[in-house]
Parts: sequence; structure tokens; C-alpha cells
Amino acid sequence: MKKIALMLLAAATVATGCKKEKSGEAETPVVDVALPTIDSVVLHKTFPGVVTAGDKADVVGRVNGTIISKNYTSGSFVNKGQVLFVIESQKYQDLVRQAEAQLATAQSQYELYSNQYEARKKALLSDAVSQMDVLQAKSNMEQAAAAIASAKASLAQARLNLSYCTVTAPISGYVSPSTLSTGGYVGGEGSPVTLCTIYNNSTLTATFDIADSEYESMIGANGGPEGAMFSAVPLTFSEALPHRYTADLYYEAPNVNQSTGTIQLKGIVKNIDNELKDGMYVTVLLPYGVNPKAVLVKDASIGTDQLGKYVYVVNDSNKVVYTPIKVGEVYQDSLRIVNEGLGPKDRYVTKALLKARDGMSVKPRMTK
Repeated sequence: MKKIALMLLAAATVATGCKKEKSGEAETPVVDVALPTIDSVVLHKTFPGVVTAGDKADVVGRVNGTIISKNYTSGSFVNKGQVLFVIESQKYQDLVRQAEAQLATAQSQYELYSNQYEARKKALLSDAVSQMDVLQAKSNMEQAAAAIASAKASLAQARLNLSYCTVTAPISGYVSPSTLSTGGYVGGEGSPVTLCTIYNNSTLTATFDIADSEYESMIGANGGPEGAMFSAVPLTFSEALPHRYTADLYYEAPNVNQSTGTIQLKGIVKNIDNELKDGMYVTVLLPYGVNPKAVLVKDASIGTDQLGKYVYVVNDSNKVVYTPIKVGEVYQDSLRIVNEGLGPKDRYVTKALLKARDGMSVKPRMTK
């Protein structure tokens, strides 16, 4: 019995050892690795800037009076010529009627003095009147003609002021909230009062500054703002947007800003679905050269710690190696340029970075 028990114990020990060995093999983790992509990429340097509406206009009140109606919804799109506000107009209607009456009086007087002048010229031929009478009649007629011109000018101004009581959109675009509500008083005769602002955001302008020390090597040497390299310059924003945006450079300041040592540049941006707004901050990725053999890795595979950026590389012994790197810009949304620290034949870990540890033995699984 003892002999049988010893044999069973030995068998169990062997079985347990086998299970531990198999368990140990199973614990070696499988990690996905890939080789860096080598490609020719255009290099960019980033510059902060701002986008502004291609066309912007203040809607102003130029007369005095109470706002009778406001005829738009804040933030909505309005068309050029659309009525936005109506200001009480009785005062200006009365002034138009007064000016019309003054014009009619002046025209009547002119007709009278004109007839008198013609009659006295004929009477002078028969010595029925003196030369002085003729000259006086002519002077009266000329004064009446001047009164007509003055009355016409007054009537034109009165009609213009009356037209200002109906405030229309000077351009098409998206309209801001009004500074005054219905019932508010506009005192625009002395100085126009801004009632709202319209922004035509169909195209915008991206404006940014570049140091004069960088201008010649980056811009001047590549054909200026209108060079082929500077069409479709990539733009990024503080928040990710549904669409991608680029700018076509078209303007450079003719002088260097002496206080900042920079030159201002501008580019046209086409707005898609009205996503961009006047005043938004933008980052301009200005191209300056080409790297024909750039080392690219998946951006998601890069970690960050107190020392900077790093990737995990699996060496020839299938051990994980913590590898510090220096990176450049993002390429094609998901790849990142590696400027230092990684070679084209280094296998880097693409997934499960939290599970990988420096010095860990792994089973690498090659992916694309």
C-alpha cells in the first residue's frame, strides 16, 4: 500500500509540474507590433492665427425714434435687402411733406419771376421799363431757381431720412442679436447706432504672423504666398471639426511689424456647413520642406511620461524595450513623424500599451 501511495504521489507531482509549465507558457502575452512606415512627407511648422468673416457689416440706425418691430431671429441667415427693423416714422413723414411744400412754393415763385423777367425784357425794347427793372426781374428769377435747388436737396434728405426708418440688411449673412429690442429708442441722428452685425461666413480669412527671420527661408524661397506650396495649407482648430480645412495664401504685409518683428500673412478659407465662425482661433500648418524618407508610426502607439514621448520596441530576444523618441507632426490623421529614436526595422508595440512593461518577454504578432 505504501508503495502504491508513493507511486500515485510521484505521478501527481509530475502532473502538477506539467500544468505549471503549460500555465507559464500561457502567461507570456501576445502583443501586436508593426514596422514603421517610410514615406515622403511634406514638413510643416505651426503658427497661431485667427479666422475672420470674409465680409462683415454693422446694421445701424441713423434716425431718432422707437423701434416698432424687429423682424429676424438672432443667429439666422438674412438676405441682402431684407427688412430687419422698423423705426417710427411719423416725424420723418411730416418733414417730407414740408419739403415737398417748400419745393412747390419755390417752383411757383420761379414761374412767376421767370414770366416777369420775360415781360420786362420785351418792355425794355419799347422803353416801358428801365434796364434796372430788367436786372431786378432777372435777379428774382435766379433766386427762385436757387430756392428750387435748395428745396430739392431738402426733400431728398427728408426722403432719405424717412427711408432710414426701415432698416434693411446691407449684405447677406448670419445676423447677431440686436442691441435694442422692440420699444427701444434709437438716437441715430447725431451718430449712427449699431443695432446688430451681419457676418458673411461663406468664405473666411485666416490671418497669422511669421517671424521675419523665418520668412525668407519658408516663404520667399518657395515663391511667396502665391507659390504652389502655399495652396491648401492645412488648418487645425482647438476642437476637432467634422470637416478638414485648408487655406490658400494670397496676401503678405508689405512691411515688418517693428514691435513684434513679424510679417502678417493671410489665406482664404472655404467654410463648410457654416462650421467656422468669425474670431475662431486657428493653427496654421505652414509647409517648409519635404522629408523623402520620414519614419512614421501610429500616433496611438506613442506614450507620454515625465521624460517626454516614447514607444515600446520588441527586440530580437522578444523583450519589450522602453524607447524615448522625438516626434514631429501628425500625418494623414493617424500617423506621427518620428524624428529621432526609432529606425525603419524596429518593431514597435501598436496596442495594449498599458500591459507592456520594459524588459517583459512577449510573443510579437506582426500587423500592418
